[in-house]
Amino acid sequence: MMSRSDESLDAFFDGRITLYQSRAGYRFSLDALLLAHFVTAKTGARVVDLGTGNGVIPLALAALHPSIEVTGIELQPRMVERARRNIAQNELRTRIKIAHGDVRSPKQIARAGDFDVAVCNPPYRKSTSGRLSMNEERQVARHELAGGLDEFLRAGAFFLRANGRMAMVYPVVRSVDLLTAMRDAGLEPKCLRMVHSFRGAKASLVLAEAIKGGRSGLEVLAPLIVYAGGRTYSDEVASMIAGTRARLRHAQSADALED
Repeated sequence: MMSRSDESLDAFFDGRITLYQSRAGYRFSLDALLLAHFVTAKTGARVVDLGTGNGVIPLALAALHPSIEVTGIELQPRMVERARRNIAQNELRTRIKIAHGDVRSPKQIARAGDFDVAVCNPPYRKSTSGRLSMNEERQVARHELAGGLDEFLRAGAFFLRANGRMAMVYPVVRSVDLLTAMRDAGLEPKCLRMVHSFRGAKASLVLAEAIKGGRSGLEVLAPLIVYAGGRTYSDEVASMIAGTRARLRHAQSADALED
């Protein structure tokens, strides 16, 4: 396959995964890889990625967890087509499916309770917040134009089986909105990890995991520091970018968080 004139062919995980991206439109960021490493996915898990974009999170998850199957859901037709080419490019069509659908109408996409894990890197900005990009792909990726936080969480709760897990990355400034909306959707927050650009800097992002129908009880993991100094990545983040399987649950096993 060859990239089109308006696309670039990029790589991550030390070149093991390649993907086409729009030069002017949506391009994945570090957030997606941090989330992929944060996700708890047991052997044979069925995972759904809400708003999959160019398929970067399904590709990363499939590389990190060789036994799982992933379905990516995307609204924009051009992004769906590009994501499908990326899956084919990496020879993962037997393990990753890309569905064209709207998370605001989950019943039209899959059956209730079909998945063990839901993942989402949703738009961070309200539709009325900040200046809209002139590029439609960036508009939908950054602003809540095609579904807001509540709708993504309700879709995740619909797709998940009982005690299924939902993992998200979100701006730390909207953490209260995120945790409140999780509970309102029947997803009990169970684990948080704050992301800091530098040691001693304020947190900028939060990685959050909730369990459908889980009991109350929250674990806050050690901070994740992105840069060791200057623009040099910390050892942990560098290993994530390289695709090394990094376990973020230092204090407890995933099974201990089941309820």
